[in-house]
Amino acid sequence: MPARAAKGTLKSQKPRKPVPTKVLLSWKAPARPFKKRDREYFTTIGAIVFLVAVILVFLKEWLLIAVVVSLMFVAYVLATVPPEIVEHTITNKGVETGGKLYKWEELKRFWFSKKWKDTVLNIETEKSFPGRLLLVVPEVERKRVEETLAKYLEMEAPEPTFMDKAAKWLSEKVPLESE
Repeated sequence: MPARAAKGTLKSQKPRKPVPTKVLLSWKAPARPFKKRDREYFTTIGAIVFLVAVILVFLKEWLLIAVVVSLMFVAYVLATVPPEIVEHTITNKGVETGGKLYKWEELKRFWFSKKWKDTVLNIETEKSFPGRLLLVVPEVERKRVEETLAKYLEMEAPEPTFMDKAAKWLSEKVPLESE
């Protein structure tokens, strides 16, 4: 009897034909927002790191000093090395960036933000990593990207969290460079 039931379920399942991938929109842009920094920025970062390192020397936190210096190095590299140009593609199956496809089922919502002079497309994902895709969009493509994504995802910016508000306040009170 179980053999018949199994046989019956196999007949009721029809093989699904693979849906061909159709490119809806594609553009090339820098991998991340970039702003060339001046000497004042690096001097300010260096002074802050030096003061924190002095405090940590008194506390004998050698590993934490290494972490702070490493973060300063990363900030230096990100501020001096221009990003590479990558291709972003919106297809009928999802969003492809960096050679990885994020399916529509894995994505929640999207919104646009400004970072320096760049327009950034933020796409929230279901996964914990990456929790958010950040794609630089040329201003001329913004409307087309919005119209294409609106067919699959909801356009909704999240409310600022405590950390967002704290970071904004800190950046206003302790500017790393003058405008």
